[in-house]
Amino acid sequence: MNAPLRYGICNELFGDWSLARACDMAAACGYAGIEIAPFTLAARPTDLDAAARGEIRRTIARSGLDCIGLHWLLARTEGLHVAHPDADVRTRTVGHLADLARLCHDLGGRVLVFGSPKQRCLLPGVTPGAAFDHVREVCSRLVPVLEATDTVLAIEPLSAEETDVLTTAAEACRLIDAVGSPHVRLHLDVKAMASETVPIPDIILASAGRLEHLHANDENLQGPGFGAVDFGPIFQALDDVRYAGWVSVEVFDYAPGPERLARESIEYMRRIEAVLG
Repeated sequence: MNAPLRYGICNELFGDWSLARACDMAAACGYAGIEIAPFTLAARPTDLDAAARGEIRRTIARSGLDCIGLHWLLARTEGLHVAHPDADVRTRTVGHLADLARLCHDLGGRVLVFGSPKQRCLLPGVTPGAAFDHVREVCSRLVPVLEATDTVLAIEPLSAEETDVLTTAAEACRLIDAVGSPHVRLHLDVKAMASETVPIPDIILASAGRLEHLHANDENLQGPGFGAVDFGPIFQALDDVRYAGWVSVEVFDYAPGPERLARESIEYMRRIEAVLG
């Protein structure tokens, strides 16, 4: 491969562990970065003052990790929706995302992964075209804060089982092009890509110019190597496009336990890298 991949892991995988313990475990397994779900830190980003943000940043650094950024941006929130027909709801959503961009910057992160399937789905009376326009408006209004904080909103296409807005990488790329800012880019998730009719390597090759971040997982909702998805062609495609971003492990089925998920996921990915040379 052209260069070793940078591996990160999402902190909610560790359940009720303290952030310090999660970071230490991630570092011991060989990860270089940690990605934070904001709801694991506080109910609202504004609940964290400068002192709290500084301590979180130092906790991550003490383990030798980088803060990659944030994901699950609208999880466990109420009254927020990027495709809502009510302009006031969209304005509140822009405000919340702006607060998260500032938090991400203060923690030393760069990437804001926007998945949040329930907070972008079609609402009664809203057409797909109108929903697209609403999401584009929210992203565009967020750009000045993204520029000021030097952060990137990474739009995540998700499967049709999870949402009905932005269900393919091609649709997400169309949105990104419509916004037209280098601070709004693409996030790809292996589980979600597996739901498309286009092969995963082809998705990566087609969207390489917009690709900012990638989540590694399996269709079975566990980590890479825990299911049927072969990461060999995926990593080959990443190498072909000279991908220089993070590969961050995100899991939804925690049954194997955090230690095993963290350790065996990175061991599997490193084996794939070794085979590719």
